[in-house]
Formats: sequence, C-alpha cells, structure tokens
Amino acid sequence: MKLKFTKIDKSNITDIKNLKAGEWIEYSGELITLRDSSAMKLIEQPIKLEGCIIMYGAPAEGKQIIIGPTTSKRMDSSLEYVLSKGVIATVGKGNRTKQAGELIKKFKTPYFVMMSGVSAYLSSFFENEEIIAFKELGPEAIRKYTVNKLPLLTAIDSKGKSIW
Repeated sequence: MKLKFTKIDKSNITDIKNLKAGEWIEYSGELITLRDSSAMKLIEQPIKLEGCIIMYGAPAEGKQIIIGPTTSKRMDSSLEYVLSKGVIATVGKGNRTKQAGELIKKFKTPYFVMMSGVSAYLSSFFENEEIIAFKELGPEAIRKYTVNKLPLLTAIDSKGKSIW
C-alpha cells in the first residue's frame, strides 16, 4: 500500500476526491467529532459544518486526550444531513450501510477508517481540543481537534469504491 501525505483543506480538495479505496494518508488539520446524541441535536440546532472533516468518536473524560473511533454504521441515519452541509469527509471504524455508500458517491466525500482498540496510541496524534457545541452532552459534545500526521485508510472513495 502506498502512503500519501495529505493536508486536506479547500486548496487541495481535488486531492481528497482523487484518493482511491485502499490508499493511506497522513492527515494534519482539524477534525470535528460527532456521536449519536450530538448528531440528533445537530439537526435541531445546526452549526457550521462546511469544509469540515467529521470523526465519529468521543473522548474519555480526563486530563489528557484519549479518543478513538466509534462504529460509523450507527451514524448513517444522519449522514445525508451532514454531507448536505458541506462536510468534505468522514472518519470512523467499520463498514457503512449501502445507503451511506451511495451518499458518499453522490456527495463525493470519502470515508476514512482509523485503527480501533488503540485509543491511547491514537491519542498521540491529537493535539488541541475545544468543545464547540452541546457541552451538556459531556463526551458526546461536538469537539474540534487538531491532529498531526494521523494515519487514515481510504475505506470508501469519492466514486463509491469500497475496500469491503
């Protein structure tokens, strides 16, 4: 497998759309977390998502950042909503529903997976943390993180091709 070094932002959005299923990237930039409770609340009380990369996950509460991905399939019911708001990619673990695959192709927004079960290791890639919405939800609040060289696998590319 080929490792690509990519910082994803508006200046190189074409690069993300040209990634193929099975290609690795190292991502440096911002991630916005989303979980079940915050996804439902987001529909009622929208925040700006245009240009964001959504990671399905929530941190363990504590002094340092300990975070890992959650099962993305559980979040598929809100996928069309977040993609319609300009999200440029999603990150999580596991396969997606058939409907999610079709939405990923329609909106040309790849889905990346990250290692699971190794939150302490993954946390070494996470730097700044800021709660940006729904603080009352605790770990499921929407947070913004800065990550540095986070390894991600393109699981479903923008053309809908999957590693599964």
